[in-house]
This record gives sequence, C-alpha cells and structure tokens, in this order.
Amino acid sequence: MALSLGILPPPLMTFVKRPLVSRVAPKLLSPKFLGEKRNSLVVAKAVGDSSESSSGSLVKISLSSSEDWIALGGLGFAGIVAIWAASNLISAVEKLPLIPNVMEFIGILYSSWFVYRYLLFKPDREELATIIKNVLSSITGQ
Repeated sequence: MALSLGILPPPLMTFVKRPLVSRVAPKLLSPKFLGEKRNSLVVAKAVGDSSESSSGSLVKISLSSSEDWIALGGLGFAGIVAIWAASNLISAVEKLPLIPNVMEFIGILYSSWFVYRYLLFKPDREELATIIKNVLSSITGQ
C-alpha cells in the first residue's frame, strides 16, 4: 500500500473565524430564546375596478403558532426533495442511450410545428396574441 502526501501553498485569501461569543450571542438574544412571541405580519391591499378600491381590504397572515412554522418548514423540505428527485430523474434519463436523442427530435418537431402554426403568418400571430391576452386576463381576473 502506497501513501503519498502533497504539500500545498497557503491559500491566497484567508478567512478569519468569528469569535465564539459573536456566533452564540445573537442566538441567546433572539426573541424566541427570551420567551417573547414574534408575530410575522403580511399586509396586502386588494386592487379592483370598483370605486371601493380606495378603502381596500387587508389580508393578514400571522405565523405565530408553532404549527404554522412546522408546516412551512415541511413545505420547504418537500420542495427541496422534489427538486432533488427531478434532477436525479433527468440525469438518469440522460444516461440512457437513445432517449435523449428522441426527446431532442420531439422538441425540434414541436418547435417547428409551433412556428408554422402561430408565427409564420400574420393572422396566426394575431390569433396567438388574442390567446395570450385571454389567458392573462383569466389569470389576473380582469
């Protein structure tokens, strides 16, 4: 069994570690540690076409209970796991010998069909513009 050790030059930029007190003190002085309850408040103003839009309605979301924070943390964790799983699935599909080429060919076919259907002629471009406007109006509720 062979063992080799390398000697590296010192790094160009050295980072100074913060003292232990400056790392621990903010945690000790946090409102949660001191027993205070912190209410996170989000305020949104609803805007509409009516004359009552000047008064507006307020939407308040309070994240003061521990169940809310647990649910929010669970959603964040589920999102991270979903992104990780999708990344692994895509990398696994890319390793298969024929599937990436087939997917690329399907993408080229769909793109050429879309250009021919909606972008090549002026009436088709106008139709696409009206479709986009209808979808945006249905999303925004106007």
